Amino acid sequence: MIGKVSDAVVQHRRVVLMLGLLVAGVNFAAVGFAPALGQRLFFPLLFLIVAVLVLALITIGIRPAYFVVQPQIPAFATPAPAWKVFLALGFLAPASSSIGAVVRSTRAGIVSTFDVVANIPYFVLIALLLVEAWRGYGIQLHPYGIRQRSALGSLTVPWEALPAAQIPPGVDRPSRLRMAIAKPQLVRQRGIPWSRKDLRTDNIDAGFLTAAIRHYVCHPEHRVAIGSQAEYQRLLADLPDRGGRKDAGDDS
Repeated sequence: MIGKVSDAVVQHRRVVLMLGLLVAGVNFAAVGFAPALGQRLFFPLLFLIVAVLVLALITIGIRPAYFVVQPQIPAFATPAPAWKVFLALGFLAPASSSIGAVVRSTRAGIVSTFDVVANIPYFVLIALLLVEAWRGYGIQLHPYGIRQRSALGSLTVPWEALPAAQIPPGVDRPSRLRMAIAKPQLVRQRGIPWSRKDLRTDNIDAGFLTAAIRHYVCHPEHRVAIGSQAEYQRLLADLPDRGGRKDAGDDS
């Protein structure tokens, strides 16, 4: 059941986030301009916040063993993490309440510079969470190599760098893979990448990702077809049994 909810949220994450923004906007207006209404909305919103944060904690443990086929790029991408969507939703309502409180204080002429400055880091964090959830950033396998993106930067490791993903010993469900790169001078980074040597696996089965990377490092003749549905099916047939689903949808 949770898996189906997670898949549905991932597939329709932008609609879900737009609804969350709409609710946050109503809450902001209520807190800032109609305090009585804001008080009546407090407990329903508190229930929703607790519910989505609990879902975030549950879905952070879901590590699907499949890629999303993106022929328009072309690439095989890790699925967008549902827990990031739930986390962003969980913080939207408190953020809208904080903004509404600042507006109410401003209208009453009692706002202070400290009130505004103290909220800036929190609002920046919410903005980053929204961008991450909206864009569904993660890892992509391209014909030219591996690319890991976040809201702050990206890391690109060409296949010619001969990356080897390694699962930490004694860890059943790692949240990161350490890469041993034979030619680090070929690695490119932009902005502030999440890491220069680690790949995030908090939204994909680490063993599946490791096997796929190893496959394309060892079989360069198949790299050019990455991003096509036919190549994806061939990849699944060649990889060891992963005990998971073998289907994938296109992602815009």
